[in-house]
Amino acid sequence: MNRFSAFNRSMNYLIGILIGSFILFSSAFGQATKPVDSIQLKQVQVAPHTYFVQGFPEMGSSKNQNFISNAGFVITPAGVVVVDALGSPILAQKLIAEIQKVTSQKVVALIVSHYHADHVYGLQEFKKIGAKIYAQGEGRNYLSSETAKQRLIASRVDFAPWVNANTQLISADVWIDQKVKLTIGGVEFLVSRVGPAHAPEDLMVYIPSEKALFVGDLVFRGRIPFVGNADSKGWLIALDEIEKLNPNIVIPGHGNYSVKPNEDIAFTRNYLRYLRNSMSSAAINMDSFEDAYKQVDWSEYEGMPLFKAANRMNAYNVYLSIQAE
Repeated sequence: MNRFSAFNRSMNYLIGILIGSFILFSSAFGQATKPVDSIQLKQVQVAPHTYFVQGFPEMGSSKNQNFISNAGFVITPAGVVVVDALGSPILAQKLIAEIQKVTSQKVVALIVSHYHADHVYGLQEFKKIGAKIYAQGEGRNYLSSETAKQRLIASRVDFAPWVNANTQLISADVWIDQKVKLTIGGVEFLVSRVGPAHAPEDLMVYIPSEKALFVGDLVFRGRIPFVGNADSKGWLIALDEIEKLNPNIVIPGHGNYSVKPNEDIAFTRNYLRYLRNSMSSAAINMDSFEDAYKQVDWSEYEGMPLFKAANRMNAYNVYLSIQAE
């Protein structure tokens, strides 16, 4: 019995050491893998009552919490109107916190420029605080699509833990057809459909009293635009519509706000035209995309952020879309 007792005591001691080591290892491992929240938003005032936050000119990732797009807000005497909800719930929470730094007014409305992931994964946080969500009617097709479902599944992995099983796609409360004028606290918001362009459901939001225009991803600054499955011909027409408004300030979906709208609109327009001119002949003649792409001089754009990530895909999508026109 004594030998067994001694053996048991030895085994218990050894097991205790192993358990203690496991706990220490698990604790250290947990600390090493615990996600670091280092992303800060900074609201910038661009007009008397208009502010925006600027995303990073890079691909979405867990590290940047999918903070790759812009969002903005306008303060009225009857509440705050927000444009776009950013690319993850935690970013939306931070945007709400930024709004609260400059006003005690509640967020009463949120307008979705288009239903791309980096602009809408924060919608649920605005829904929680009672904001009425507005979007263009074509967005319903995206929400019900397999593309939206699979994109969210992938994003729960790619942007974990910031986008996770609790992140949901949120439908609008009000679906806009072509145009609507919202008047909130005496401030007019002219919301117009300008798609199909970058997306089928593109909206722009003009605030005449601020001479400020939110254009979503119709205008890019400081990086290569994302074309995706865009209607590049419709996009060029949309840029003409934007210029007709003659705003003082343009807040794009990506990049810094613009105080020289015509110059920055020209950048996006020239890029789209260059893609179309470069791909048109090969697309119409059914020539090889690979050969056509290699023959193009991309030197004007290849030094810009996201050129390697986006340009080839942009060119291929334009090549295909020209064939379908």
